[in-house]
Amino acid sequence: MRASVTVRVPGSTSNLGAGFDCVGMAVDRWLTLTAHVPSPAGDAVTIERRGTLAAVTVPVEQDLCYRGFLQACEAAGRRPPPGVHLSIESDIPVARGLGSSAAAAVAGAVAANALLELGLERDALAQLCTALEGHPDNVAPAVYGGAVLAVNAATGKGIVVTPLAVHPSLAFVFAVPGFVVETKQARAVLPASVSHATAVTGAARAAALIQGLSTGDERLLAAALDDVLHVPFRRTLVRGYDAVVGAARRAGAFGATLSGSGPTILAVASGTRASDVGAAMVRAWQADGIKADSFVVSRPAGGYEIA
Repeated sequence: MRASVTVRVPGSTSNLGAGFDCVGMAVDRWLTLTAHVPSPAGDAVTIERRGTLAAVTVPVEQDLCYRGFLQACEAAGRRPPPGVHLSIESDIPVARGLGSSAAAAVAGAVAANALLELGLERDALAQLCTALEGHPDNVAPAVYGGAVLAVNAATGKGIVVTPLAVHPSLAFVFAVPGFVVETKQARAVLPASVSHATAVTGAARAAALIQGLSTGDERLLAAALDDVLHVPFRRTLVRGYDAVVGAARRAGAFGATLSGSGPTILAVASGTRASDVGAAMVRAWQADGIKADSFVVSRPAGGYEIA
């Protein structure tokens, strides 16, 4: 066993409109976790949180970094070391639809794998963190990096993950407001079922998303970003949603949608229009009395790193 290990895990955006619960992309916002076993080690697990996690006050046993750590140990048939100390710093906004929970779970699992030399491959880490998170669209990009498609295997066991091509002309513009939407709340507003016609539209637009990302086709992306499966129900949770999306389009975006379950709004545009789109989205929220920040991702980030 190593004395300590440091890992970095990216944030992520998921869904990208019609890719509900199956498409995700790593973004250049990072969670850094150092796992250390002091000598002599005590019995209590301790956690230190900084950055965007400084306000998180959940008990150790509920902390997603530690739960990911335990999950990896369990998968490898090992007991966690007593007295481990986790030092965590993040610049991923919490409860904003940018994969902070998935990044935490993956960071804990990767740290345990490296610290205890468990020998778990990326596929195994993705599977166990998906089991912890409940769905793979944020976990998979945090593990593998890039843009990915993650679907349940035909056997019903595990997930299948494949990389997606992203055309170099595209830019992804994020507007992050100063309020949160909890994932549980966003899940609760979804209907138990939709009509066959709606499902058909959703499937067609998901196909348009995959092709639009790879080709940069404006018409396909405009259709793909106009989701019918989750955004119509979640947009009511995001104050100013219509105004911000409209501002993005008028500024030159192909379309805009929720990042994950929100409230962050993601617009897809050409690289030359990205700055204007971000500024327009921020101004639209400011006009409604809401502070917001924006950032641009020109290429997907890589997956987790071990220092």
